[in-house]
Amino acid sequence: MSLYRNTVWFLKGLQEYTKGGYESAARRFNEADLEVSVSGRSFIITGANSGIGKAAACEIAKRGGTVHLVCRNEDRANEARKDVVEQSKNENVHVHLVDMSSPRKVWEFASGFSQNHNLHVLINNAGCMVNQRELTEDGLEKNFATNTLGMYILTSALIPTLKKSENPRVITVSSGGMLVQKLNVEDFQLEKGSFDGTMAYAQNKRQQVTMTEQWAAQHKEIHFSSMHPGWADTPAVQSSMPDFHAKMKNKLRTEAQGADTVVWLAISDAASRQPSGLFFQDRKAVSTHLPLASSRSSPAEEQNLMSKLEELAVKFKC
Repeated sequence: MSLYRNTVWFLKGLQEYTKGGYESAARRFNEADLEVSVSGRSFIITGANSGIGKAAACEIAKRGGTVHLVCRNEDRANEARKDVVEQSKNENVHVHLVDMSSPRKVWEFASGFSQNHNLHVLINNAGCMVNQRELTEDGLEKNFATNTLGMYILTSALIPTLKKSENPRVITVSSGGMLVQKLNVEDFQLEKGSFDGTMAYAQNKRQQVTMTEQWAAQHKEIHFSSMHPGWADTPAVQSSMPDFHAKMKNKLRTEAQGADTVVWLAISDAASRQPSGLFFQDRKAVSTHLPLASSRSSPAEEQNLMSKLEELAVKFKC
């Protein structure tokens, strides 16, 4: 079944996830959707020092938003801030240094931010794909710590702050790669069997989509969404998937094309009129499962994911 999923997914990707797929989808976009001012609204974007996160930050800053860049590397974060300010002519761009793979650091940041700032939109964009099994200083598998647990803690901790704002939103940059995975709640640390970084990443992205659906059901005041940016030519893809990048580089989307649906979900009225909890590709809600792929999980498994993440998260709470 995994061979079936992988084959169907790759063929789908060649048609939809490439630059050509974006250009085809863009013919139905309403340009007026992004002709808005978001002055007075506050945005957090994790993993914003390059790639899709930085491209989204630029577009939001151009429209007057206050943008908080959450990054791990200080030099690259400051360079990104400089670029965003120069391109947008908006000085309301702020850097916060957080390692999303450290649950304690994520808790600390969320607590401090909530005390000092308001927040209208959280964009969970930070991610990693480590191809060899690697543990953090807390003993957590690094992909899971960054992509799943870090996102869970940040979002959960900021939900009360978001609820105080008008038209609050949470957007999570997932991946179409999650379509090849069924939710796994029994082996978070990927200790069983041989380790495959690409499949670990895809599993984390499935977990993100499930979290989005669960939060949407629990917190009606907030508009939750997840999305697939397509196959974009970003530094992360170049470093973590060099063979894929080498073969596909002429077909890959630009960073701005990858970020387009992130921005649309974050600022457009059209996006807020969509039901909460959906998964988007090129400004359109799409299925979270491939046909006949046997990748669906039960409500009990999905609730078990949230319970286990909460149990793990509170162990690191300050």
